[in-house]
Amino acid sequence: MSKSLAIVWFRKGLRLHDNPALTGALKSQHVMPIFILDPHFVKNEEIGPRRWKFLLECLESLDKSLRKLQSRLFVIRGNPSNVMEQILNTWPVTSLHFERDTEPYAKSRDKAVVDMAEKRGIKVHTPVGHTLYDPDELLHRYHQGRDGPKLAPTKYQSFLKLLTKNPSEALESPTKVPPPLDESHLEKLVKILQKASKGDFHPGGKNEDYAVPGLTEIGREELDSPTPHKGGESEGLQRMHAFLRQKKRVCEFKKPQTSPTESKHYDTTVLSPYLKNGALSPKLFYWKLKEVYKASSNGYTQPPESLLGQLYWREFYYLNGYATPYYDKMEGNPICLQTNWRTPESDSMCAEHLRRWKMGQTGYPFIDAVMIQLRTEGWIHHLARHVVACFLTRVLYIHWELGEKVFSEFLLDADWSLNVGNWLWLSASAFFNQYFRVYSPMSFPKKTDKNGDYVRHYIPALAKLPAKYIYEPWTAPESMRKGIDYPEPMIDFKEWKEYTMGKMKEAYRRKREDEVLDGDGNLFGPDDEELPDSNVEPMEVDDSSSNGNKSSGRKRSNSAETKNAPKKAKSSDSKPLVSRKGRQRALEDFQKMQ
Repeated sequence: MSKSLAIVWFRKGLRLHDNPALTGALKSQHVMPIFILDPHFVKNEEIGPRRWKFLLECLESLDKSLRKLQSRLFVIRGNPSNVMEQILNTWPVTSLHFERDTEPYAKSRDKAVVDMAEKRGIKVHTPVGHTLYDPDELLHRYHQGRDGPKLAPTKYQSFLKLLTKNPSEALESPTKVPPPLDESHLEKLVKILQKASKGDFHPGGKNEDYAVPGLTEIGREELDSPTPHKGGESEGLQRMHAFLRQKKRVCEFKKPQTSPTESKHYDTTVLSPYLKNGALSPKLFYWKLKEVYKASSNGYTQPPESLLGQLYWREFYYLNGYATPYYDKMEGNPICLQTNWRTPESDSMCAEHLRRWKMGQTGYPFIDAVMIQLRTEGWIHHLARHVVACFLTRVLYIHWELGEKVFSEFLLDADWSLNVGNWLWLSASAFFNQYFRVYSPMSFPKKTDKNGDYVRHYIPALAKLPAKYIYEPWTAPESMRKGIDYPEPMIDFKEWKEYTMGKMKEAYRRKREDEVLDGDGNLFGPDDEELPDSNVEPMEVDDSSSNGNKSSGRKRSNSAETKNAPKKAKSSDSKPLVSRKGRQRALEDFQKMQ
């Protein structure tokens, strides 16, 4: 009788616990756990070194756990389709197991691999493991009795109605993994890969021993400073259990009431990087959270603000990312507001504004402190994300796609569906349309940090400034500002806010006209005709009209930014780039491809 060999292709589910792909392979006589370092991502400069470091730590943790079970992780570098073809041609594979992925690139990549395996008579097992629910089941439930495009619900409350049952239980970690193939099979694959790829593809590790590589081995420089967030399944589980032991805190948790200005003792779970990389199962977190809720005699908070509500927000964005064509773009995206955002190509000052925002040099201390924390640590509080994203889009009027790319570069938890969804929300392009509710970088942080300790921590140049001036240093007397190496505000907050509000107002007027002309009010999805309910918003907004540049008795700066102060928007400025009918055609073409 021939022996059975299962390939377990790890991608996001970098864990042993609750891993349905791994569990499905355990009945085989041999199991080869592999991870393919895809050049599509390795060569992508938008992924920063801290993200790579976190991923490599997750791989090291997984390999360590597998070795305890007399197995190991085999890391191969190369194009997944090409590598998998050589594996299937070289090893006696009988089954292939991997967790289903919902992102556009992953879907096309996986389809090619599945077709390749099935043509060879190899069984393919692709369970859902990265989300609580199967997105296809949710979409089917949502569209029962509905006509029109098969989009996802764009309202959180409508989405919650789809969750009619609990997700399945989390699977236990295996206590044994069947052994991998012997060395002769590995050596044979090395030779074939090197010959087929002309040196392009090879095993991981310095000695080409399929080991997890280091940063320098994938062409990245070592970090210039340590990050407080270490990757890996064991670290993720430890953090989850430590947080859930604080039962009162868990049951009273309200995300909008947590503080964005904590620099050491975070006011939230910081589990998102582990969920993003699959080092922590969302189902395990769900059921452990339910245990705490069940044991509580004083009740617990409810979605959308509760911890459970945060897991549901994750599912909400995953479903929209899965169902929406061109989800990470404005053009062709059927749920996205169409307007002429500022870009470096269209505006001579845009590139400099974007650069200073990214580097934390805007002259607005809270904005700059947040962006410095992002670049140096790889994580920022969700309300801090809201403030800096709002500043970029609804004050500077810079395209949200550019901000999304910056977050994608630096955030350890840069989950495509969530990151794009949050930028659509915070730019008031989709999901949220109360564009006039803008955070003030001067007044908002005072709610949780009147003394400005967060700013002092990340911007030492301002450490000795009195609290009165910490968020508006340009208002301090000249004697206090002397010798402080910190830039003047690059824009007048009030003027730019008014300018952008005019642009947004015109864009929404055009949107309404577009709907009327087409005789269809479903531009933002079939249930999106109402304004978002205030209790549904995943954020706490600041309606302050503080103008930012208060007079301090000195002359206004004569900088290039002041000379180029914004003018009121003209009607033609916000004309949609693509007509509604054009977007509808793009949607129909997209769905034909599914």
